[in-house]
Amino acid sequence: MHLLAPHRPRTVRLRLTLLYGVLFAVSGAVLLTITYLLVQHATGPKRYIYRTGLTTVPAPSSDIFRNQPIPPEIHEFKARMDAEATRQHAAQMHALLVQSGIALAIMVVVSIVLGWLVAGRVLRPLRTMTTTIQQISARNVHERLAVSGPRDELKDLADTVDGLLGRLETALGAHKRFVANAAHELRTPLTLEHALLEETLTDREATLASFRATSERVLAISEQQERLLEALLTLATGERGLDRREPFDLSELVDQAMLAPRPEIEALGIRVEVRTALAPAAGDPALAERLVANLVDNAVRYNVPGGWVEIGTATEAGHAVLRVHNTGRGIPPDQVDGLFEPFQRLGGRTARGDGGHGLGLSIVRAIAAAHDATVTARARPEGGLDIEIRFPSDGPAPASYERLGEHDGR
Repeated sequence: MHLLAPHRPRTVRLRLTLLYGVLFAVSGAVLLTITYLLVQHATGPKRYIYRTGLTTVPAPSSDIFRNQPIPPEIHEFKARMDAEATRQHAAQMHALLVQSGIALAIMVVVSIVLGWLVAGRVLRPLRTMTTTIQQISARNVHERLAVSGPRDELKDLADTVDGLLGRLETALGAHKRFVANAAHELRTPLTLEHALLEETLTDREATLASFRATSERVLAISEQQERLLEALLTLATGERGLDRREPFDLSELVDQAMLAPRPEIEALGIRVEVRTALAPAAGDPALAERLVANLVDNAVRYNVPGGWVEIGTATEAGHAVLRVHNTGRGIPPDQVDGLFEPFQRLGGRTARGDGGHGLGLSIVRAIAAAHDATVTARARPEGGLDIEIRFPSDGPAPASYERLGEHDGR
């Protein structure tokens, strides 16, 4: 791998080197121009006092020749001296310009070499990070860059990549657990169906009634599989995001969700109180309706006899808010987040035996994320949950009014 390294394209290093060289050449040229102008101004032609032998010949501005003509020899001598001074000054300035240009050219070459070395030194951590990232795959996603040193842009970049790898590791772990749990949930009813059918077919004394009973059990199991597949599809749709956005009102979705029959309300004697106000939002109305239905089902299914459920909607601070409060079993605060994981229930156990699959709240979280909504859940000290979901509001806050309703299972 090291043998191939010199053949890799280094466009960034080359661009940095050229940038350093151009900046040095431009700044050097500007500096030499300023120096040249300053030297030219400081050593320009002036009026001189010339000495010939022991006689001092003053400049023509002197008062020696006042009121009498200046000898022509003085004018000729002065002209020759001025021409010689001008020539010498021009020669000196030309020599300064040539020597400065040569020095600038040498330093430009030196700056390009130094720029190449400095650019390589600056980009070395990036090459190290690139090599490490290229070696990370699904099998070793736990590895990190772990760049040490002062807090600078490269350290921030490395920490950002490490954070991304951490989230990716978490997502991959959740995906693996989800696939394993889904496979188990789907395999269990298939195994049960196979066992029931095999038992009935191998029973030589089976009657029509036994065949009918087996068929009814297989049909029930198939309906359970259908509900599981529907829940999985809804979860996948919510995690994929929204293809379109339409306006809807959370209060209307709550009213629709309360029309669905729920035998648990009557069986447990649960009191359901609904307080809704206009709460406009935007997204997929069908998914939002499923979110509301899952919250209500969860609040009813895991309630206690004689308990209550409170459902409310409102518009607050530019958000459409849905709140569901319910009584129920005591929930440790540190296990509330786990309830929103697929196939997980209270105590970290996978869903079994109550007609559910542990996907209700995970579907709620996925649909809320697809709508850019935030989910807040809090365990009630006396048992049950307080869940609040805030959707981005679709339009200005409406005139507030409240619809009250109460459902006691009758």
